[in-house]
Amino acid sequence: VRFESVSFSYEGSKREALKNISITLPKGKTIAIVGANGSGKSTFIKLLCGFYFPSKGAIYFDGQTSDAIGQQAIAQNMAAVFQDFALYNVSAAQNIALGDALRPMNEADVVKAAKAAGIHDVLEGLPQGYNTLLGNSFYGGEELSIGQWQKLAIARAFYRNAELLVLDEPSSALDVYSEEQIIHSIQQMTADKTAIIISHRLTSVQWVDEIYVFDQGEIIEHGSHNDLMVQQGHYFKLFQAAKKM
Repeated sequence: VRFESVSFSYEGSKREALKNISITLPKGKTIAIVGANGSGKSTFIKLLCGFYFPSKGAIYFDGQTSDAIGQQAIAQNMAAVFQDFALYNVSAAQNIALGDALRPMNEADVVKAAKAAGIHDVLEGLPQGYNTLLGNSFYGGEELSIGQWQKLAIARAFYRNAELLVLDEPSSALDVYSEEQIIHSIQQMTADKTAIIISHRLTSVQWVDEIYVFDQGEIIEHGSHNDLMVQQGHYFKLFQAAKKM
C-alpha cells in the first residue's frame, strides 16, 4: 500500500485535513500512526479504507489506485476495528463470525479468534456459551462491559484473517493487563500480514516496524521507536508525557 503526495479536505471545508502525505506500507510489516487529537490520524484511516478518496495525490494497492479499485474491493481485502466499533445483538459466535459474513461460520475459527482476543473465557462462561444472545435489545440478552465488547470486535477482525489489518485505538477501553494481552496477540496475528495501528497509547506501539508521527495533517517524524527516542523530537516529548500519566 502506498500513499503518494496525498492531500484531503472534507466537503465544505477549505482546511486540508491531510497535507501531502507519502507513506509506504510494506507487505508483512506493521506500522503505527500516532499524534494528538486532530492531527489527521482518523482521516488517514478513512482514506485507507476507501471511505473517501484523495483530493490530491493517489493511494495505490499493489500498483492500482484506490479510485480504480473501488471501496468494495478494498474492504474485501482488509479487516478493521474502529474506535466506535459495532455492538451486534446476536449470539457471541455470530458476533465474531460477522467478521467474514460471506463464508459459513467456522466454529473452530470463532473460538481461535476469541482466544487470541482474550474473550474466550468470558464467552464460554455465559449461560449458553458462544450461543448466548448478547446485548440488551432483546429479552434474555447478556450485556458485556465496554472492554469485553472491544475484545469481541478485535476477535471479529482476527476471524476475518485478511491480508491488511487496520486497528484504530484497539486498546482504548482495556485495562493494562488486557492491553498487554491484546498487543501480544496482535504481534502474533500480524506476523505475515500488513497492519496499521492508530494509537494514543505510545507505550503499546514500541514494537512496530515503523512509527509515523502526525501533526496538523502532516507527517513530522517517522522511524522506529528507538530512532525517534534518540532524535528527542515531537515523539520523544509525547512518549515522556504518556509515561507520566
